[in-house]
Amino acid sequence: MARQISSEDRTRVPVVTVLASMAGLWLCYFLLTTVRASVVGFEPQGEMLWRRGVVTLVGIGMTVLLWAILRLFDDRALWVKILAAVLVAIPISIPIAQTNQWIFADIQRQVEKNFGEERGINIRRDEAGNLLVDIPPERFHDLTGLGVSDEVAAGTPTTVMIAPAPSKVDQWLQVVDIALGRYFLLLAWASLYFAMLAGAQARAAERREERFRSAAKAAELRSLRYQVNPHFLFNTLNSLSALVMTGKAERAETMIQTISTFYRHSLADDPTGDVALTDEFELQRQYLAIEAVRFPDRLSAVFDLPDDLAEARVPGMILQPLVENSVKYAVAPHKAPVTIRIAAREDYGRLAITVEDNGPGASHACDSGFGIGLANVRDRLQARFGNEATVTSGPVDGGYLTEIRIPLVNHG
Repeated sequence: MARQISSEDRTRVPVVTVLASMAGLWLCYFLLTTVRASVVGFEPQGEMLWRRGVVTLVGIGMTVLLWAILRLFDDRALWVKILAAVLVAIPISIPIAQTNQWIFADIQRQVEKNFGEERGINIRRDEAGNLLVDIPPERFHDLTGLGVSDEVAAGTPTTVMIAPAPSKVDQWLQVVDIALGRYFLLLAWASLYFAMLAGAQARAAERREERFRSAAKAAELRSLRYQVNPHFLFNTLNSLSALVMTGKAERAETMIQTISTFYRHSLADDPTGDVALTDEFELQRQYLAIEAVRFPDRLSAVFDLPDDLAEARVPGMILQPLVENSVKYAVAPHKAPVTIRIAAREDYGRLAITVEDNGPGASHACDSGFGIGLANVRDRLQARFGNEATVTSGPVDGGYLTEIRIPLVNHG
């Protein structure tokens, strides 16, 4: 079943733009015909100007009617639009031509009269519409070829019919001749309209594509963000269960309160949005406080955040998988104390954030699939920043270090 296109889905050329194109086209017609009449020497120019202005206004009005009809074909194939313009412009051009013929009829008679006066003869039309010329005797030399006798020519003015009155067919042929010029003018505007419509539709398609990309990107970020929470919740519930089972109720209560604070802060943010770096550090401080309940004698944390980077923007919970991996692979499997250090610095206009531990779990981490959390971070940064974000991770002297580099974007 074909999808019905609602009025909200249709792409339209702005009305102001359409009207401006009509006015511009017919203004060009007005100016060109005026210049041509001046060059040819048609008289009187003043009388012709206002009549030409009336024809221009009628032309604009009929072009509006053409546009109202062509709008019905905005969503059709190009060949349908062209066929509609070719056919609809025919009847639309007739009223323009009729107006032109009617309003310039008396000008034609005036031109005929002036032509005769310049040559000392009288040119007129009789009641039937025949075009006649009255030639005085002093201007009459040889009219025998026109069927006038020498006797008549010698003493009286002679009236000669130059052209018979136009028949209905002749009048319609004159209208058609004028209409042809207006017809191609209307087709020229229709071509301009189709070009503007194609441009508007292309821009609308780009906007829709951008919205679709944004929606897909937001969905991807949301999915990756939510991969973090279940993993962390699973680990913290296991830790809480261990505390309860070993009778450490006070520490379990502290852990519950800390977990509540952590989730209240983390879930309050938009999962696809950025947060201030100071808030991200605070979340990791709360997370490590939760883990410190499990490992009170083995886990310590150091945070290094310069004041001028506190409001730098980063994806929410982007550090969570990295810090969690340090706890999982450097702290949990071993008895030795471990320090986890989270630091930020500006490096040549970019934001560099490091998560480092001095635990002995680096080789074990690689064997146990450390890449799962790291892959999450890489995917989120790729979705957010594209190729402008980098992640490096590996063993260092005395521990393990992961560094992310992203564009430095300050708050606001």
